[in-house]
Amino acid sequence: MADYERIDPRLGTMQDLEALASACRKHGISLVSDLALNHTADTHEWAQAARAGDPVYQGYYHCFPDRQHPDQYEKTLEEVFPASAPGNFTHIAEMDQWVWTTFYPYQWDLNYANPAVFGEILRIMLVLANRGVEVLRLDSVAFMWKRLGTDCRNQPQVHHLLRAFRALTRIAAPALALKAEAIVAPEHLTAYLGEGKYAGEECHLGYHNTLMVLLWSALAEGRAERLTEMLRRMPAPPANTSWITYIRCHDDIGWPVLDVDREAQGPSDHVRFLSDFYAGRVAGGFARGQSFQTGEDRAVHGSSGMLASLAGLEAALQEDDETAIDLALARIRLLYSIIFAFGGIPLLYMGDELGMLNDYSYETDPLKATDSRWLHRPDMDWKTAEMRHDSGSIAGRVYAMTRHLIACRADFPALHGDTPSRPLSGDNPHIFMMRRSGARGRLLLLANFAPNPQSATIKAINAARFRFPLQDRLTGQTYEGSGDLVLGPYDTVWLEEV
Repeated sequence: MADYERIDPRLGTMQDLEALASACRKHGISLVSDLALNHTADTHEWAQAARAGDPVYQGYYHCFPDRQHPDQYEKTLEEVFPASAPGNFTHIAEMDQWVWTTFYPYQWDLNYANPAVFGEILRIMLVLANRGVEVLRLDSVAFMWKRLGTDCRNQPQVHHLLRAFRALTRIAAPALALKAEAIVAPEHLTAYLGEGKYAGEECHLGYHNTLMVLLWSALAEGRAERLTEMLRRMPAPPANTSWITYIRCHDDIGWPVLDVDREAQGPSDHVRFLSDFYAGRVAGGFARGQSFQTGEDRAVHGSSGMLASLAGLEAALQEDDETAIDLALARIRLLYSIIFAFGGIPLLYMGDELGMLNDYSYETDPLKATDSRWLHRPDMDWKTAEMRHDSGSIAGRVYAMTRHLIACRADFPALHGDTPSRPLSGDNPHIFMMRRSGARGRLLLLANFAPNPQSATIKAINAARFRFPLQDRLTGQTYEGSGDLVLGPYDTVWLEEV
């Protein structure tokens, strides 16, 4: 973040931003802006003043005259990008000081122990709100507070700061919503929406990173037990908040959240399997992607790739295998059907609605070649977008499928935000079961993660407190209950009683 209050001249001006916000609002669209809370770029005017020796602005960052304190902190800190940006501190020659740089040497961590920093960021929030921004995506919130002897993530003071931002923006800009980008372990996630006596008093929205990772894990395993178990352990979000559910985004799929209960050092065999599977290193696997920050020591960070490629479409098209193409499209539908029904606001990543594939061109760009996340950061393919209404094209099939799920979701009262979601333990390990039940209606979701047909028994459906006949909102098919309900490979149904 080089400047919180200016637009890159290549894109326009702040006046253009205001015009965009007004146009979006007329179409029922809320403008969302990223806001880096943990750090600024080293080209920001605060950092430039600090680099020039201004003690006031050096106080905006964590600056140290020698390695004494950095070395003490490093004993308990993890490295976010160990392969491309090892360590958490960078020596700045002009200052002859060490600056805290959690992510990259050019991103300097802000010092929220300095009240002036809090005041500046609050002011910037209100400036953006007055320009028409309705949602602020608060980047890297988990890292905002530093405390010696800890991993400097998810500290209590982070939540104090978020509650203060929420309270003050509620006064000055009550329509502004705060969205937490907290990619943290499941036991820490709901706290960013507020817990206990502070329930609902932090961010309005939060990325459900755990759900995303678990869905990819279940797809690789062909089983739903881990997905069900971990989701059942998570508390529900406060009533006045909501999840952001998603399948892909600009970052990698971070596997370490699956090892939160692991006491042994290093990644589990399951996490290593997932890293290999989604890099195409498992025999018979359908995925085409790449590992991210996975070193020779077999440490595992995550996986990169576009939804369609990770779901098998790239490999199927290369092999010109119609059966494999159908299975890949079924996997995409399966994943979307869950995030659309789970509860919250589903997010679509650019190009996924068209089945866009991995972009390997980054490998020839020296500025990008060391970061595999560029594999799923392509330029928008507008020629493919023009084919979205062609039902015979891959883009048309993915687009029509996505639009159908959106229409079904919009027309289903049981998916209202005040209807709780509860994953259920069924009797088939390959089928994910989830119930949503409330005053507005009821839904029973069944999703088969296996590549072959699987049965949901009448007993399991009755145990979910649903009675036949049942109708699938996605296809209109009615099930009378004369036998077990059979789901095809990667099939999913949204059932309601009729």
